[in-house]
Amino acid sequence: MRNKRTSPKKNGLPKQFAQFAPKKSNAAKKEQFKQEKRKWKKEREDFFDEKRGRKSNTSRQMTGGEFKNAANSNERFPDKKNFDTGKNSGGNRLQIKKRADQLSEIKPVKTNTKSAASSQMPLNKFIAHAGVAARRDAAEIVKKGQVKVNGKPVTEPGFKVSTADEIIVNGKKIFLQKNLVYILLNKPKDYITTTDDPQGRKTVLDLTRKLTRERIYPVGRLDRNTSGVLLLTNDGELAQKLTHPSNEIKKIYHATLDKPLEKKDFDAILKGLVLEDGIANVDLLAYTDLKDKTQIGVELHSGRNRIVRRIFENLGYDVKNLDRVSFAGLTKKNIERGKSRFLTEKEIRDLKYFGKGKR
Repeated sequence: MRNKRTSPKKNGLPKQFAQFAPKKSNAAKKEQFKQEKRKWKKEREDFFDEKRGRKSNTSRQMTGGEFKNAANSNERFPDKKNFDTGKNSGGNRLQIKKRADQLSEIKPVKTNTKSAASSQMPLNKFIAHAGVAARRDAAEIVKKGQVKVNGKPVTEPGFKVSTADEIIVNGKKIFLQKNLVYILLNKPKDYITTTDDPQGRKTVLDLTRKLTRERIYPVGRLDRNTSGVLLLTNDGELAQKLTHPSNEIKKIYHATLDKPLEKKDFDAILKGLVLEDGIANVDLLAYTDLKDKTQIGVELHSGRNRIVRRIFENLGYDVKNLDRVSFAGLTKKNIERGKSRFLTEKEIRDLKYFGKGKR
């Protein structure tokens, strides 16, 4: 009678159904592994014990009392004792020292990973990294002959340059940016516009510490009770440009007064008021809400301290709320109060290369 063919089993089930078998817990698997490991270790120890025993017997038979036990003999290794004590190893040590001295005299070849060739870059790339323009636009600037390298006009965008070269774009020397940071903050009230306050009050840097580890500082000032757009950067050249009176940087404020602004006072502000530190001129003045004449929009380029508040206080008005909505073309659009963001490359270029009075 033909024997019935059976499938090999696994976990008590035919192999093809083994996947449905209950799986062992991790603890059971670990215990099984430990047992197998102990068993294997014992078998291994027994094997080597038996082998060492055979070897020892064979060694005794070979010596027949004429040789010492090889395991304890120094004669098998005649230099062992001398090596341990160092009595006869002077020659070897001398050779080793000599070899070490020879190796120390071999000076490693210095590989300059930043060679002159690798530190060079195409001219249009250099211009782009300096924040003048995007790379494609920079290429057009070069082609138009607006760039000089070391005093000579260059019209090839791929011309190789490095930081050692003097590069002038439209009459102005440019430099590569190195870890320059530009942050736009929508400043809330009750924060001091300074890097440090001796009295321990909250500063604008408390709102931007998580964005960068670079040491940045505010460009210009906003009073403690004034909110709105504030730029912070470590670019000293740009900060100087944005705060210098000759560049006439525009600022736009939204002021809320304690009472409606009368027409005569409106006209007086437009003509220019004489304050203790000189005439205060505004570029534009408007009611932001014709039904509520306490809401006033002011555009001016003066950077004098508390200038907006002093203009209204001079005429007997109290500024209940003052918010800067624009500075050098930058606005607080999509930035919540107390929040900030990095400037885009376009915004940085616009700030650096604007014309007088255009921002």
